[in-house]
Amino acid sequence: MRKHSVLAWSMVVALGGFLFGFDTAVISGAEKSIQQFWHLSVVEHGFTISIALIGTVIGSLLGARPSDLFGRKNTLYFVAAAYLLSSLGTALADSWYVFLVFRLLGGLGVGISSVTAPIYISEVSPADRRGRLVGLFQFNVVLGILISYLSNYLISQVGETSWRWMLGVQAFPSALFLILIYFIPESPRWLILKKGEMEKALGILRIINPLNCEQELASIKHSTLNDTASGGNLFSGQYKTPIILAVLFAFFNQVSGINAIIYYAPRIFEMAGLGAHSSLLSTVGLGAINFVFTLAAINIIDKVGRRILMLIGSVGLIISLFLVAYTFYSGHMSGFAVPAYMMLFIAFFAFSQGAVIWVFISEIFPNQVRAKGQTLGSSTHWIMAALIAFSFPYFAEKLGGTITFSFFGTMMICQLIFVWRLMPETKGRSLEQIETNMVMH
Repeated sequence: MRKHSVLAWSMVVALGGFLFGFDTAVISGAEKSIQQFWHLSVVEHGFTISIALIGTVIGSLLGARPSDLFGRKNTLYFVAAAYLLSSLGTALADSWYVFLVFRLLGGLGVGISSVTAPIYISEVSPADRRGRLVGLFQFNVVLGILISYLSNYLISQVGETSWRWMLGVQAFPSALFLILIYFIPESPRWLILKKGEMEKALGILRIINPLNCEQELASIKHSTLNDTASGGNLFSGQYKTPIILAVLFAFFNQVSGINAIIYYAPRIFEMAGLGAHSSLLSTVGLGAINFVFTLAAINIIDKVGRRILMLIGSVGLIISLFLVAYTFYSGHMSGFAVPAYMMLFIAFFAFSQGAVIWVFISEIFPNQVRAKGQTLGSSTHWIMAALIAFSFPYFAEKLGGTITFSFFGTMMICQLIFVWRLMPETKGRSLEQIETNMVMH
């Protein structure tokens, strides 16, 4: 029963990941209709698509503050409300400016969610299941992407207002998320660190780890006392190793080209010669592959470790990206070559970076600065995502598919070197054990 309680809490919080994925990808089916509806120029259109990412960057930069000040649970209430208001607001918007405001609000929800949800799950998870449970967040992100692609494909048959329905349907899971947050407890580590509520924290730890709850409480208290010496300053010097790891990990995640592909998949497929209907259908294939390989990765992440998944994935990403680049270079756009290589890319991404990023970044920072460290990693991720989503249409048009995808492939060679030379393994160790190693490293 206790084991299932932790799983249930993780699944509730991971629903924030579902909304994260849905909100991120749903715009891909509506972006052309939105451009036509408000007669947007290329620059205005790029801004409309990327404004959610601007909100995400702001949300990820601010995420540590409410998470530390008000608690992980109360911050998740705000995230759920932001998703709900954003979906209703964008669906009902009667002007472009109103639409932008509500897309920005949805982005804020995504940004804060990417900080708070992985932290919460990592702080309530037993060490031997932490990878799988935090991986539930990413699993739900890709499930959200898949469902948004399917939803877009089905709703696209509705007619002229289909784009409004595509965006508005998100209100249903958002309302469910808002209700379910009531039933989860606060993070015991936050209760100890920020409130000093030892008895309440011990009650929650007793559910998480009934055999060693007293020992774990002592370990968290000891870790907190050690961390307090730095005054909670992330850039005090002693956290140099986790900072470098988080920033590089998040940077490489985005220079793989993943968000360009998620946002502009139908457009890329049309560049490769597919019709509009086939392009939308092909994005459903991408979403399905993403879902299957993320599921495979989170089932083995605690057995084989984070580092092995990253090594395998990096090699696969290099191969698939250069195959896409070569197809554009050769001009042989026959049939489904580009979609097939894109699906190969998504498979390797989901199996490595996709499954590992939120797990790894949520593990490597000490209790005292975990929210700030997660904010640093998450904001790096989203700043890069915004830059790539905003610039991809321009570079794809001016430079073509060959150079654009060759750049992404070259960045993945750099990622392979980073993983091989710098990335440590964190599987099967408590957050406090990882902290000791990181600070001493």
